[in-house]
Amino acid sequence: MLLLSHFYSEINSEPDKFYIMNIHEYQGKEILASYGVRIQRGIVANNAVEAVAAAKQLTAETGTGWHVIKAQIHAGGRGKGGGVKLAKNLQQVEEIAGQIIGMQLITPQTSAEGKKVNKVLVAEDVYYPGESETSEFYVSVLLNRATGRNMIMYSTEGGMDIEEVAEHTPHLIFTEEVDPSVGLQGFQARRIAFNLGLSGNAFKEMVKFIDALYNAYIGSDASMFEINPVLKTSDNKIMAVDAKVNIDDNALYRQPKYAEMRDIREENPIEVEAKEVGLNYVDLDGTVGCMVNGAGLAMATMDLIKYAGFEPANFLDVGGTADAKRVETAFRIILKDPNVKAILINIFGGIVRCDRVAQGVVDAYKNMGDAINVPIIVRLQGTNAEIAKELIDNSGMPILSAVQFQEAADQVKAALS
Repeated sequence: MLLLSHFYSEINSEPDKFYIMNIHEYQGKEILASYGVRIQRGIVANNAVEAVAAAKQLTAETGTGWHVIKAQIHAGGRGKGGGVKLAKNLQQVEEIAGQIIGMQLITPQTSAEGKKVNKVLVAEDVYYPGESETSEFYVSVLLNRATGRNMIMYSTEGGMDIEEVAEHTPHLIFTEEVDPSVGLQGFQARRIAFNLGLSGNAFKEMVKFIDALYNAYIGSDASMFEINPVLKTSDNKIMAVDAKVNIDDNALYRQPKYAEMRDIREENPIEVEAKEVGLNYVDLDGTVGCMVNGAGLAMATMDLIKYAGFEPANFLDVGGTADAKRVETAFRIILKDPNVKAILINIFGGIVRCDRVAQGVVDAYKNMGDAINVPIIVRLQGTNAEIAKELIDNSGMPILSAVQFQEAADQVKAALS
């Protein structure tokens, strides 16, 4: 399943990784089921033996004879990488689960190294024969930041790379915006079912499905629910066969049971370490490390780096405190990225005085010794900025100072040229 990424980026002004918590498919389905959404049932297994036991239990509970073995990682497109396979008997369940668990799964949404699979979902086969043909649909719920309204995006072309559908047949993608003052209305759910070409019991089932899905999205404080595919079974039931769910990080304080779903093995280890020490850090793909105070200044600093002709290596907000210990911690985290070739410190001295920040930078540099092997450019503006610049310039440390944005950009360019 692939995220409709370019549509999502167009209607959201900030990268989604800045404010979401990803969860596994089986966890997303647990949330859906708790709101009355029909799901493809499954049981999680950590090894091949557990997978066989799960298959036996599913057969007893659902009557399914075949089982789908699905790798559980935080990435879409698992089937293309060999992470989703059908097992027609218990021997195949054991063999396939043994092959998938422990593998480095590479998909269109992972890095070249892929992600290690630690568990699989053993799911029931829902493509059984019946009175009609099965049909697959795409349905997602997310926030349209441009309009300030939640939006249901859907298509008859479920199960496919939805990006391809958007590029080649955009007329097959529909949207339904929801007025937050009144919520999802019955006529909207019926319009979705109608546009998907459904009738009879399948139509009624889809109306219920959409209503329950939207309630799950709102109730869980999600930033996105993406179901691809939503299946119309051969006996005209509507169910979620897959589930990609992102929970808004800012709402986790009121969603403790969802906060417990976090799997740090799936997250960037540097980001996890930074979070543990209270730093707001997001790993990026560039070569210039960023240390700033304030999210707005961080975004401006990344623009500054791009203006200089380079790419930011991270988003790191040290907050209102920038003493020697905190700066040193930030240095060590940034330098764990081997791609970093220079570090730009851009601090506005409002709550914290610039001279204290400058002294913190100098002390941190002295404490770290040879651990810092890349150029450091420091731009301090605000209270006592001139004193701060003198401290940096007279420190005897190989630290470059700047006052204006353009000057900082020039320093970065000179250091990396």
